[in-house]
Amino acid sequence: MDELKGGLIVSCQAPVESPLHSPVVIAAMAKAAINQGAAGVRIDTPAHIEAVRAQVNAPIIGLWKQVFPESEVYITPQFVHAEAVAAAGADIIAIDATDRPRPGDESLARLIARIHAELGKPVMADVDTLENAIAAAGCGADWVGTTLYGYTAATRHLSPPGFDLLHQMGEKLAVPVICEGGISSPEQVRQALDLGAYAVVVGTAITGIDILVNRYVQQVSG
Repeated sequence: MDELKGGLIVSCQAPVESPLHSPVVIAAMAKAAINQGAAGVRIDTPAHIEAVRAQVNAPIIGLWKQVFPESEVYITPQFVHAEAVAAAGADIIAIDATDRPRPGDESLARLIARIHAELGKPVMADVDTLENAIAAAGCGADWVGTTLYGYTAATRHLSPPGFDLLHQMGEKLAVPVICEGGISSPEQVRQALDLGAYAVVVGTAITGIDILVNRYVQQVSG
């Protein structure tokens, strides 16, 4: 975890329907990011994590997005998903730590405890509000991130990056706070660090080719 302090973490992901959604491509993105000084990467799905692990020695924050009809929780929602992420080579397991109903009957505290005890991995809790951040830390999360600010029913009226939330979390939590979501420039990375972020995750602004090209095309077409 110390390797990531004060650093940039690049989220190397792509939509499922994109030609970039390939272990080889994601691994190349991750390798390029590390080659240019990124402290670590954030990777979705066991197959992609395994491919990245073969290319880089830097820390990997791993997750597995899964959709359940009865729950809005989708970032590594159950222990079986965390287990697969760990087996693929992730160093840190990212999970949804909002207060939304979870699929199955395992509580957030139980999930974090099992990841620690059975997998021996630290946990990054992705949250949307200060209340959920405090609760996640109380459940044993090693890191807490602003990842879901602006993406839940409780925060959909807000636009990331959640700098206000980041500042509040820094004041209230004893665990490291990660800024993730909506960071679109190097200047905002610096701002997040100055506000107390332990590290900063940037995704779309660096690796979101599909979304970025679409935005440019809309302007050209318009």
